[in-house]
Amino acid sequence: LSAQLHTHTGSSVPSYTHTPGAQCPITHTHTGSSVPSYTHTPGAQCPVTHTHRELSVPSYTHTGSSVPSYRNRSKPFSRSSPFRHSLGSRLICTSTASSSSLSLSPSPQQTPQHNHNHLKKRQRAEEPLECVVSDMAEEGQHKKANFSALVGHTNGLTKSATLTGKPGTSKKLVIKNFKDKPKLPDNYTQDTWQKLHEAVGAIQRSTSIKYNLEELYQAVENLCSYKVSPTLYKQLRQACEDHVKAQIHQFREYPFFTILVLFLKKINKCWLDHCRQMIMIRSIFLFLDRTYVLQSSMLPSIWDMGLELFRTHIINDRIVQSKTIDGILLLIERERTGEAVDRSLIRSLLSMLCDLQVYQESFEHRFLEETNHLYAAEGQTLMQEREVPEYLHHVNKRLEEESDRVITYLDQSTQKRLVACVEKQLLGEHLTAILQKGLDNLLDENRVADLTLLYQLFSRVKGGLQVLLQHWSEYIKTFGTTIVVNPEKDKTMVQELLDFKDKVDHVIDVCFIKNEKFINTMKEAFETFINKRPNKPAELIAKYVDSKLRAGNKEATDEELERMLDKIMIIFRFIHGKDVFEAFYKKDLAKRLLVGKSASVDAEKSMLSKLKHECGAAFTSKLEGMFKDMELSKDIMVHFKQYVQNHNDPSKIDLTVNILTMGYWPTYIPMEVHLPAEMVKLQEIFKIFYLGKHSGRKLQWQPTLGHSVLKAEFKEGKKELQVSLFQTLVLLMFNEGDEFSVEEIKTATGIEDGELKRTLQSLACGKARVLNKAPKGKDVEDGDKIIFNDDFKHKLFRIKINQIQMKETVEEQTSTTERVFQDRQYQIDAAIVRIMKMRKTLSHNLLVSELYNQLKFPVKPGDLKKRIESLIDRDYMERDKDNANQYHYVA
Repeated sequence: LSAQLHTHTGSSVPSYTHTPGAQCPITHTHTGSSVPSYTHTPGAQCPVTHTHRELSVPSYTHTGSSVPSYRNRSKPFSRSSPFRHSLGSRLICTSTASSSSLSLSPSPQQTPQHNHNHLKKRQRAEEPLECVVSDMAEEGQHKKANFSALVGHTNGLTKSATLTGKPGTSKKLVIKNFKDKPKLPDNYTQDTWQKLHEAVGAIQRSTSIKYNLEELYQAVENLCSYKVSPTLYKQLRQACEDHVKAQIHQFREYPFFTILVLFLKKINKCWLDHCRQMIMIRSIFLFLDRTYVLQSSMLPSIWDMGLELFRTHIINDRIVQSKTIDGILLLIERERTGEAVDRSLIRSLLSMLCDLQVYQESFEHRFLEETNHLYAAEGQTLMQEREVPEYLHHVNKRLEEESDRVITYLDQSTQKRLVACVEKQLLGEHLTAILQKGLDNLLDENRVADLTLLYQLFSRVKGGLQVLLQHWSEYIKTFGTTIVVNPEKDKTMVQELLDFKDKVDHVIDVCFIKNEKFINTMKEAFETFINKRPNKPAELIAKYVDSKLRAGNKEATDEELERMLDKIMIIFRFIHGKDVFEAFYKKDLAKRLLVGKSASVDAEKSMLSKLKHECGAAFTSKLEGMFKDMELSKDIMVHFKQYVQNHNDPSKIDLTVNILTMGYWPTYIPMEVHLPAEMVKLQEIFKIFYLGKHSGRKLQWQPTLGHSVLKAEFKEGKKELQVSLFQTLVLLMFNEGDEFSVEEIKTATGIEDGELKRTLQSLACGKARVLNKAPKGKDVEDGDKIIFNDDFKHKLFRIKINQIQMKETVEEQTSTTERVFQDRQYQIDAAIVRIMKMRKTLSHNLLVSELYNQLKFPVKPGDLKKRIESLIDRDYMERDKDNANQYHYVA
C-alpha cells in the first residue's frame, strides 16, 4: 500500500522505485512537494523520486477487476474505532518483476518520499486500485456490532489480472479470507434510536443522561455504518422540532408591555439554552454530521438545522418577533435619552438575530428609520435653541455615541448607514444655517478649537466643505473690505491687513489642516477686496515699508524686520496697481538715501531683492540705479576732497554732493533759492571739478533734499542742529539780527510760500523751538514776527529738527499720483500701438480685450477709449469708413 493517498490505474505493476525523469506506468497524483500538483499518466516522466511500496495503510479506495471494491479508512487498526478489521496481518503491496507470485512481508514501516493527494470525505472512490491482499486470518467469532470494514465480494474470490511492470509480463492476483460484513441483531435500530431519543430529551430538559456519551456516539456510528443515516437524521430533526414548537406558547402570552426587560431576558435565555442544547446534540451525532449530512448537499448541518428550527418556529412568529424588536428599539431609545440599560442583553439579542440571518430584515431597517426620525426632530429643535459651538459639540457627542453602539452591540454592517443617518439629519440638513448663524463669530473671536471641530464635522458630509469654502470666502471679503474702504482706517490699514492675514493663516494651518482649497480661496478673496479701492492700498503699503526701513525705527530686530518684509510682500502680491507702489516707494527711498535716514543698507537691499523676485528686473531697475548713484557719489566725493586740498582752497564748510541720474530718481520741481556766498562758492568749485571730469553733462542743483549741520550758541551753551537746507537758510539770517518778519525771510531766502511756512513752523512751533513766533500759535501767518530764542534748552547736544523733510506734503502726494497716471497713459498708448502694428486691423472689443491682457494695472474702459481717440487724432490709427468699431493701423 502507498504511504499517501493516490489512485493507481493499470493492469499490473512490479515493485520499483521511481527516480526523477523515469517513466511512471501508473496514473497517480502528486501534491505537496516541490513540484506543482498534477496527475501523472502511464508512460509520462516523473520528476520526483518516490517508492510504490509502504507498510502503513492510509485512506484510499480499492477498485479493480482482481480486487473486491472496498473503502479503507486512515486508521483501520485503531483501537479507538468501535469497529475493527478482521485482518490477521498488515496489508503489503509488493510487486517483483522477476517473481510470478505475490507474498506477505513483515518489514518495518517506511517513510514515504513523496506526499500523494488524499481523498476527501465527500469523494466516492470509484477508480480501480490494483494491489494484493493476502493471508487475511479471522479473529474468531465476531462480537456484537463488530464487523469487517471491507465491503465487496465474499468467499476468497480469486481473479487473474496482469501487472505491467515490464512490457509483455503478466502476474496473477490472489485474494484469500475475504469475509462478509456481519448482520445487525434484531430490533437493533429501534433500540438504539430509543436510547438516543432519551438522551436528546434529557439534554432538552436539562436533566442527566443515563448513558455514557461515548456509548451514544458509538451507537450513532453503528447506525450510520448500516445505512440508517437518512432515517436517523429525520428522527433527530423531528425530535428537535417538537421541542422548539413547544417553546413558542410561553412568549405569545407574555405580558410584554408591563415587564419589558423580563420578556427580553426570557427570549434571550431560550436562545442561549437552545444553542447549548444543539451543541450537545451535535457532539453526540457528530458522526452523522460528518458523513451523511456532509455528503448530502441539500441537507443543513445539525447546527444549521437547529438555527432553522428556532428561526422558523420562534423568531419568525409575528408576535414574538414584533415584541422582541420593539423591546430592543425601546432599550436603545432609552439609552439615547441618558438612561442606563443592560447593554449585554441587547448585544446578545442582536447577535441572535445575526446568527438567525434576520438582523437586517427584521431589525436594521426599523432601527435606521427610528434613528432618522429621532435626529431629524432633534436637529430642528437644537438649531433654534443652542448656539453654534454648543450645537457642534452635541453633534460630535452623538456621532461618538453611535460609533460606540456599533462597537458594543450593533452589527458592523450597520455602522456606515447609521453614521450617515446621523450626519445627514444633524449636519447635512443644517449646513448653511450653522455657517450663517455662527461662522463669523467663531472667526471674529478666533475660537480655534470650535473651528477645528466645525471643519472636521463638515468634512464628513458630502458637499460640506464646499459650503464652508463659500462662507469662508465671503467672510474674508466682507471683513477685508471694512479695512480697505474706510478712509478713517488709512493710518492703520496695512497693519490691520497684516494682522488679519496672520489670523486667517493660523486658522488654515491649525483648523483647516492646510487644505489647499482654503488657501487658494483665501488668496482670491484677499485679491478681490484689496483692489476694491484702487491705488490707495498700494500707496499705504509703500509708506508702511518706509516707516519700517527708516532710521530710528527700534520696534524690531533684524530678524523681525525680515519677517515683516516677507509678510508685506504677501500683501503686495494681491495688489493690481503695483506701479503706484513703485512710485511712492521710489520717492520714499530717495528721501531715505539722500537725507541719510535709512535704517540699514542690508534691509534696503533685501527689500529690493524681494521686489525683483516678485515683479522682475524691469520693475527694480530704476531702484537699483538709485543705489548705484549713491555708491558712485561716494567715490566722486573722495576725489573732490583731494581736488580741494590740491588747490589750497580750504573752507570751513564740509560739502557733500550726491550725483543723481535723472532717469532713476523721482522728478523734483526746480526751485531757485538764495544761498550764502560761501555755499555758492563751493557749488562753483564742485561744478568745475565735476564737468572737468565729465564734459558734456549738465548739473542741476536740487535744494529740496539738501540738509546740513549748524553750530549754534545759546545762553545754555553750544548745540549742533541737524536741519534741512531751507531751515539752514532761515537760521543763518539770525546771525544778522534777532527778529525778522515772514515777508523779510521770504525775500532774503527766496523760498516759496508753502515751503517757507512749513519750515518756520518746524523751527518755531515744534518740539525743539530754536525760534519764537509772535503772536503765538500753531500756524504761521504772513504778518507774524519770527524771533531768535536765546533761552533755548535741550538735553541733547545734537538735535534733529529736519524730521519735517521726511514728511510727505499734500503737493508731493498729488504730484506722485499724477505721475503714475501719466505713466499709465504712456503705457496704454504703447500697448495700443504695439497691438495694432501686429494685427493691422482689429475691432474695438478685441482691442480692448488684448489691452486688458497686456496691461499690468487696473484700467477703466473709458480711459482706454480716450487713449484710442488720442492716437486717432495723432494719426497712429484710423477708423474704418464703413464700420466705426473697426480700427486700422496707420504705418
